[in-house]
Amino acid sequence: MSLSTEAADTSTGRWSWAQVRTVFIACAAVGVVVASMAALYTALPPIAVATGANQTQSAWIIDGYTLALACLVLPAGALGDRYGRRRVMIAGLVIFAAASMIPVVNSTVTALITARAIGGVGAALVMPSTLSLITAGFPEGGAGRAIGAWAGLAGSGGLFGLVGSGLLLHWWSWQSIFVALAVLAAVLAAAGFALTESRSTIPTGWDPFGALTVIATVGLLVWALIAVGDRGWSDPYILCGFTGAVLAGAAFIAIELRTSRPLLNLRLFARRGFGSGAASITVQFLVTFGMFLIVVQYLQLILGYSPLRAAVAILPMGAALIGLSAVSPHLAMRYGLRWPTAAGLLVIAAGLGMMTRLQPSSGYLAVLVPLCIVSAGLGLTAAPATTSIMTDTALDAHGVAAAVNDAAREIGAAIGIALAGTVLAAGYRTVISPVLPQLPEAARAPVSHSLAATTELAHRAGPSAQPLLELARTGFLDGFHHTTLVLAIISAAALALVFWAPGRPRGTDRQD
Repeated sequence: MSLSTEAADTSTGRWSWAQVRTVFIACAAVGVVVASMAALYTALPPIAVATGANQTQSAWIIDGYTLALACLVLPAGALGDRYGRRRVMIAGLVIFAAASMIPVVNSTVTALITARAIGGVGAALVMPSTLSLITAGFPEGGAGRAIGAWAGLAGSGGLFGLVGSGLLLHWWSWQSIFVALAVLAAVLAAAGFALTESRSTIPTGWDPFGALTVIATVGLLVWALIAVGDRGWSDPYILCGFTGAVLAGAAFIAIELRTSRPLLNLRLFARRGFGSGAASITVQFLVTFGMFLIVVQYLQLILGYSPLRAAVAILPMGAALIGLSAVSPHLAMRYGLRWPTAAGLLVIAAGLGMMTRLQPSSGYLAVLVPLCIVSAGLGLTAAPATTSIMTDTALDAHGVAAAVNDAAREIGAAIGIALAGTVLAAGYRTVISPVLPQLPEAARAPVSHSLAATTELAHRAGPSAQPLLELARTGFLDGFHHTTLVLAIISAAALALVFWAPGRPRGTDRQD
C-alpha cells in the first residue's frame, strides 16, 4: 500500500493490514518487557525459599532488570536509528528470551540476578524500537491512535505482569513465569520479521563518549534511588552515587553540546513540546509506581488480601488507562496537547487526594474508586505526552526520541518508588518509635522495619501482641496518608509545566 493510500486510510480511521500488524507486534512486545518488570513481585517469596536469596539479593532480582533497562535505553534508541529499528527490536527480543531461560536451567541466586540483568539489556533494545516503528509506519500526524495503544500497554503492562505471574504460580512453580516470558518473546521475535524495516535516512555517527556518560549518569542515579530504601539518604554510598550521577551528567551535557553528531540533541529539551512531554512522563510514572508500592501493601497488610488477590484488585486500573489512552490522542488533536494533559494531572491529584481518607474499615470499593480515577488521569496524560515528544522530533531521530520517552518512565518510576518508600517509612517510624524501648531486644528490629514484619511477629506472638499490631497499622496508615498527599501535590504542581507545552503537535519546525 502506498503512503498516500495509507494517509487516506488514516484520515478515515482505517488502518492498512501492515499498520495493524506493526501496531499489534510493537504493542505486544512492549507489553511483555514492561510486564516483566512486575512479574516477579508475587514470586519473590517462593524464589527466596527455593534459592536461599536474602533480602538484598531478592531486591536485586527485581532491580537488576530495571537498572540495565534504564542505563541502556538511550544508546539502544540510537542503535535503532542507525542500524534499523526492526532489527534492533528482534535482537532485543531474542536476548530477552534467551535470558529468561537461564533460571530454568540454573536456579542459583547469581544466575537469576544475571539473567534479569541480561533480560534488561534485551528490554532496552525493544522498548524504543517498538514506538519508533509505530511512528514510522504512519504518515505524519496519523499515528495518534497507535501511540495511544502503545502508551496504554506500556502504562498497564505491569498490572498484567502481576496478575499473569500470580495465575502461573497458582498452578506451577516460579520458573513457569520465565518460561512464559521466553515463549512470548520468541514468538514476537519471529513475528517481527514480517514488519517493514525502518531506520534514519541521514548518515548517523556514533558517539561513544556520549553513550558511556549517559549510561553512567542514568545508572548511578537509578542505582542510588533503588538502594536508598535499604541504606538511607545519608549513606556514603548513596551520596557518592548521586554525586557521580551529577558529575557524569555534566560530562554528558558538555560532550553532547560540542560533538557534531550527538547521541541526543539536548537542544530538543528547550522545545516546549519535547521538554514538557518528557517532564510529564516522568511525573506520571513517579506517581504511578509510588502509588503501586503503597496501595499493594495497603491491600495485603490492612485489608488482608493475598498477593494474587491484591494484583487482581488493582487490575481494573488497566481497563481505564488503556481505554482513555485510545481516546486522548483525539482530544489532543482537537483541543491541543496541554488541555488533556492538564486535565489528566488534575484528575490524578484528585484521586490521590481521595486516598488520604482511607482507613482500615474503608473496604475495597473505597480503594477501587480513587484507583480508577487515577488511572483515568493517566489515560488522559500518557498518550499526549508521548505524542508531544515524538511529533516534536524529526522522523530520523525517532529512535532516540522514543528512548527519551522510555528513560523518563524508568527514572520517574525509580524516583517514585524511592520517594514513596521514604515517606511511608518516615510516617511509620514516627508512630512506632516511642514504643520500641518497651519491647524485647529481639522484637525491636522487625517492628521498627515495617508493618509486614510486625504482622508476622504478632501472628507468632498471639493475642498479646494485638495492641502493638494496631499501633503499627496506625503508623502505616499515617505514612500512607502522607505519601498519597505528597504524590497528589507533585501531580498538581506539574500542572504548571504543562502550560509550557505547545497547543498542538508541531511538525513543520522540528529539529533532528
